Amino acid sequence: MQYLVQMRIVPEGRPMSVKDGQAFFEEFIRPTLELCKKLQDEEKILAGGPISGTIGLSLIVNADSAKELDDLVTSLPVWPRMETVITPLTTFEDRALSIERRLSNQRAKRLTS
Repeated sequence: MQYLVQMRIVPEGRPMSVKDGQAFFEEFIRPTLELCKKLQDEEKILAGGPISGTIGLSLIVNADSAKELDDLVTSLPVWPRMETVITPLTTFEDRALSIERRLSNQRAKRLTS
């Protein structure tokens, strides 16, 4: 299953000085970007990347279970400093089938009324 994972830094997690910024980059940002690249190579991250103009990530993640998704997201070094929102995604085909079934059911009800 695919998930949209959106992560943005919480205000308390933002570095407050150049020195803090350098440490934040070395301790959190660089290792997170390296791990994301590895996960992308493994096809666990299918698309996405850093959000322009802010400290954040937007990713399409492929995971077989909620636990696998949770393990992946929480393994990112920057995760403790981020607010994370996860949205399960369906496929285009499944959405079309769902709507077609609904329309078919409504037609059947109209015919029997």
